[in-house]
Amino acid sequence: MIITFQDFEKNEAKREKWIGQAIEQYMRSDEYKLALEADEYEKQKNKTINEYVRLVYDITGTGTPDFTSTNNRIASNFFHRLNTERVSYSLGNGVSFANRTQERMEDNSLQWKDSTKDALGQDFDDAMFRIALYACEHGRCYCFYNDGEYNVFPMTEFMPLLDEVTGQIRAGLRFWSLDWSQKPIVVDVYEEDGYSRYMTKKGKYGLGALELTEEKRPYKETVQVTEADGEEVIGGENYPTIPIAVMYGNRIKQSTLVGMKANIDAYDLIHSGYANDLTECAQMYWIINNAAGMDEGDIARLRDRMLLQHIVVADTTNSPITPYAQEIPYQSREACLNRIKVSIYRDFGVIDVDNISTQNVTATQIRAAYQAMDEEADAFEYQVNQFIQQILKLIGIEDYPIFDRNKITNELEETQQVMMAAQYLDEKTLLEKLPFITVDEVDGILFRKGEEGEERFEEEKQEGQEENPLEE
Repeated sequence: MIITFQDFEKNEAKREKWIGQAIEQYMRSDEYKLALEADEYEKQKNKTINEYVRLVYDITGTGTPDFTSTNNRIASNFFHRLNTERVSYSLGNGVSFANRTQERMEDNSLQWKDSTKDALGQDFDDAMFRIALYACEHGRCYCFYNDGEYNVFPMTEFMPLLDEVTGQIRAGLRFWSLDWSQKPIVVDVYEEDGYSRYMTKKGKYGLGALELTEEKRPYKETVQVTEADGEEVIGGENYPTIPIAVMYGNRIKQSTLVGMKANIDAYDLIHSGYANDLTECAQMYWIINNAAGMDEGDIARLRDRMLLQHIVVADTTNSPITPYAQEIPYQSREACLNRIKVSIYRDFGVIDVDNISTQNVTATQIRAAYQAMDEEADAFEYQVNQFIQQILKLIGIEDYPIFDRNKITNELEETQQVMMAAQYLDEKTLLEKLPFITVDEVDGILFRKGEEGEERFEEEKQEGQEENPLEE
């Protein structure tokens, strides 16, 4: 059952009780549980491998935990690695905007002026990276924007209340606690006309004991400071809509753990199983013939001496000792692990940089390797743009973002290709095509080159006048 904004309005008279019940229902939902599981995989505490227990079966087929066997649990870091790679590819170099202009500085150099970026605040790029990462991991992420400040709400801490007609966020419940059973629970209620705070009653715990602790106040407060009264709120105003924006990690609004989890679990189980076999299998063992007369103590002493001193005196005529080496088969496991790894990267649509960094790859091969990643980035950047438009609408700016993708390139080969075509290109295009020069640096380089040309012209002119003083 989906809880909506209209349900929120209907229960205004018993709001404290309703808020607690709504959050409890939200925390029982499948999407919330999936987000919690995604957090564990992000922390490299992969659930399946960490809960795996070897079983031993009796004659009836009943399985019981085998506590005598080795049970190494090796968790891979694929989930964190792949989500970080996707986000960093599009947002690692920050976001700029189309309406930026160039301004001449006091030293006559040119510098980009991005008024939209200035309006969004200096924390914008950092907030975008965090929001995008949560959006990929959980399927979506929320952000409360207020006068240049970005408060990131992962879906494990925020319950949206959507309008039943438009599907837009009309209100929301942000909840958290340091310890849900022993510490206070805090719930901030965000509405279009302001926000209020509820907390558990003193000495009581749980969502069933909420009470209003801070009355509703506007998002933008006007504060007056006087010597007599100190700081005093004298007014306030709100945004045209509720100042909470949502970003989705993909078109289907689903955590990237779905689909990836089975491959990650398979990789972890095979990897851990191989480590367990290596631990349990002795690298060398001996079979002693005609030793039936030895008791357990004799056998133990013989074994200890062979292990510690690597030599033993024995009657090899009547009791030969034959050594045997045992090796764990690994080729099939190694092939399976490599196949799963390739499948994970291919299905997620990112590039395995190991395939590029370990060999001399041409620029054409690099571009081909990035094809799938570029296609996924196009879809991902659409979601980023939709989120940014929500923030821009709140502050009344019309603009659109420009992404500088974070790519590996064969700079030498690309530079050679550009220089071969230099005679057909103007100077600005030539600089823009060079892989080691950013777009922001181009105009500055052109300006300085122009200054050098003017200085050289003046020097040559002055030298010419000195050689021919009567020319003028």
